[in-house]
Amino acid sequence: MYDYIIIGAGSAGCVLANRLSADPHCRVLLLEAGPRDRNPFIHMPAGLARLVNNRSINWNLYTEPQPALDGRRLWWPRGKVLGGSSAINAMCYVRGVPADYDRWAAAGASGWEWAQVLPWFLHSEANSRGASEWHGDAGPLSVADLRHHNPLSDAFINAAVEAGHARNPDFNGASQAGVGLYQVTQRDGARCSSATAYLRPARGRRNLTVLTGARARALSFQGDTATGVYFHQHGAHRHALAAREVILSAGAIHSPHLLMLSGIGPHRQLRAHGISTRADLPGVGGNLQDHLDICTLVHTHPGVSYDRSNQARIAFDYFLRGHRGAGTSNIAEAGGFARSPLAPDAGADVQFHFVPAMLDDHGRHRLPGDGYTLHACALHPRSRGRIHLRDGDPTSPPRIEPNYLGDADGHDLAMMRHCVRMSQQILAQPAFDRWRSAPIFPARTDLDDAALDAFIRAKAETIYHPVGTCAMGQYADAVVDPQLRVHGVRGLRVVDASVMPTLVSGNTNAPTIMIAERAAAWLRDT
Repeated sequence: MYDYIIIGAGSAGCVLANRLSADPHCRVLLLEAGPRDRNPFIHMPAGLARLVNNRSINWNLYTEPQPALDGRRLWWPRGKVLGGSSAINAMCYVRGVPADYDRWAAAGASGWEWAQVLPWFLHSEANSRGASEWHGDAGPLSVADLRHHNPLSDAFINAAVEAGHARNPDFNGASQAGVGLYQVTQRDGARCSSATAYLRPARGRRNLTVLTGARARALSFQGDTATGVYFHQHGAHRHALAAREVILSAGAIHSPHLLMLSGIGPHRQLRAHGISTRADLPGVGGNLQDHLDICTLVHTHPGVSYDRSNQARIAFDYFLRGHRGAGTSNIAEAGGFARSPLAPDAGADVQFHFVPAMLDDHGRHRLPGDGYTLHACALHPRSRGRIHLRDGDPTSPPRIEPNYLGDADGHDLAMMRHCVRMSQQILAQPAFDRWRSAPIFPARTDLDDAALDAFIRAKAETIYHPVGTCAMGQYADAVVDPQLRVHGVRGLRVVDASVMPTLVSGNTNAPTIMIAERAAAWLRDT
């Protein structure tokens, strides 16, 4: 018996485990399906390139075939390890903009206005630049400037300025628009995942139990109250009980999946898979949103990119010289935010991530030679998808149907065209003249709309920001209320990226940590 059971030790779950177990009289159980975060390449920032095909710490999910993307099944990597996806991501620290959160509140998530969430961003953050109106310096999550970056990243910034974009040293400051180097979730040149920031300081507490290799199968109930979770660990089926609340922090894919396996979701879908309905919530699994990304790749001269770096030298500098050199790079070193011709207001609707290496198929396909890559994604897609049950077996992966480019008016495809053209415009600037060789993807720079559409359908991929599948609000399809309590049952909350009503303008790790900080405060006050 515990006071709280937290399912999922990712960006949100580690925050909750730390904050709730700070009360020595509160017994907390944290369940994680994956292993401990012992792999050294988790902690070495540039090691993320070595983690791409490591299935022991990755759920290795795939979407259903996407009709608008040539029927491709897109790979969706999600962290399956202490720290979750914060243990395998590119560490970019981005919050979004005030309008993102004001939109949440206006749509029914009352209390989530920017003025209400900013203090929790500051509360979580320990920024190496110090405290300011925009940053905190005493939180658990270390945020720092990169210790090392490649000359090609400087070329990108200079080229973007030549193309008309402003320099911006802080995407989380007074203005998001512009280009620069990302600040990253690192501490002393090492990755600062949520497990490092929040869980590691709490592991010695006697009132906190952390179980790894523990895969949740279904929630248990007494009447309409959640009482615990059935899970599988080391070949045995187990059942843990919660005296106060069960908290789902399994992420935008697995949180709705576990709800549906437990009888909470669309009645017709549950009935089709032989699952009794406990709460008919049509919105569970719906409202799925993701940032679709398109990469523009260009060859460069040997010796500057990371494609054929001296791996022994990188490892020596990192492990034996106190976290120095290219091993501290997050790879996606530079980037920025810009307005396309379709932007409805003054805010940015395109995000760039620049990589001083060739990145094809998430780095799983190694291309010959040397080059650089510019990612571009549309920040506010109109397409909406859904997470479905595949069957009633808890070990079966859910069906992921993002419905990319599925909006009725073609806005999302038009946005992706602008992403490519804006990328090509930057990469064509004089700042790249000394580095530029032949284009790779697309192979030509003069494509018409039809050819550009074909390129997008063949090459666009996720940039790993799924949200929305347990959206908060008070409308008919909302899954949780503004305090993240699941509608129709008691003793159950969802605390992770799935509760976001709409995508934020940027990466989703920092907002997820903020959400968990707020939820922990509410739980401590109950």
